[in-house]
Amino acid sequence: MTPDALHFLQQHLTRALAAAPDEVRRLFHGRGRRWPGLEQITVDWLQGSLLVALFREPLPEQLAALERMLLELTRSDAWAACGAHTLLLQQRYLPDSATRWLLGTEVEHWPVSEDGLRFRLDPGRNQNIGLFLDMRHGRRWVREHAGGRRVLNLFAYTCAFSVAAIAGGAEHVVNLDMARAALARGRENHRLNGHDLEKVSFLGHELFRSWGKVRRLGPYDLVIIDPPSFQKGSFALSRDYRKILRRLPELLSEQGQVLACVNDPATGTAFLLECMAEEAPELQFCQRLENPPEFEDIDAEAGLKAMVFARR
Repeated sequence: MTPDALHFLQQHLTRALAAAPDEVRRLFHGRGRRWPGLEQITVDWLQGSLLVALFREPLPEQLAALERMLLELTRSDAWAACGAHTLLLQQRYLPDSATRWLLGTEVEHWPVSEDGLRFRLDPGRNQNIGLFLDMRHGRRWVREHAGGRRVLNLFAYTCAFSVAAIAGGAEHVVNLDMARAALARGRENHRLNGHDLEKVSFLGHELFRSWGKVRRLGPYDLVIIDPPSFQKGSFALSRDYRKILRRLPELLSEQGQVLACVNDPATGTAFLLECMAEEAPELQFCQRLENPPEFEDIDAEAGLKAMVFARR
């Protein structure tokens, strides 16, 4: 994070703020490794708030220089013109991913919109804010394909896929996640959008102990699998993804589809293709969804993999 790199980042953010989007977006994706010296930084626009995340610990003088640059940015014409008023710096390399409010009043919840849908974020409280911005095209695909269908949303987190599915006319969505607090936020997200909660179920269970209940609520016309790469004590990508794929035939309707996702930079598309072919050969690969352009990576296999499969 050299002075030249920070100067480039300042110019990039100044231009981005001058054309600030109307909805939540990533403005800078250093983790795509397109800008040497800035690989550890991401910057998200939360509609009035700028969230800067550091994924690797810098030297003390580098951190101080970054903060000076960001505060200088808040005094720019571009900052004033876009209506920005809050600046947060999240140190993701710390055990608690501590977030500091460099400018603005600390708030507990932050409302944003994406594709016209409303979500409530938690900046500064947890490692993740409550909405994975690189999955925008995945949520859009679900919304476009959910009409009249029964949907199973595994590893539902704050139920963003569920919100998209109900907005797209889904008959019913079953959300499963062992984090009950995240599901409670998902319920709030549905309420923010005026959805009928009779069409949504929330199961706060560990997946591998709940197959019977999940199966009884099916069959499903669409199953969404978007797991963490690793969740201590409950899920490891390399070990457990196959267990889910193996059960898909008993969960899916005759015309069922699957949106299977992996967001581990070290795991490419071949992993999902091979695992699906071995564990659920009834399912055929259809397409890989494109990632939003702001998440461009020098290696397409390192970014998010969101892949659609369907029964043959």
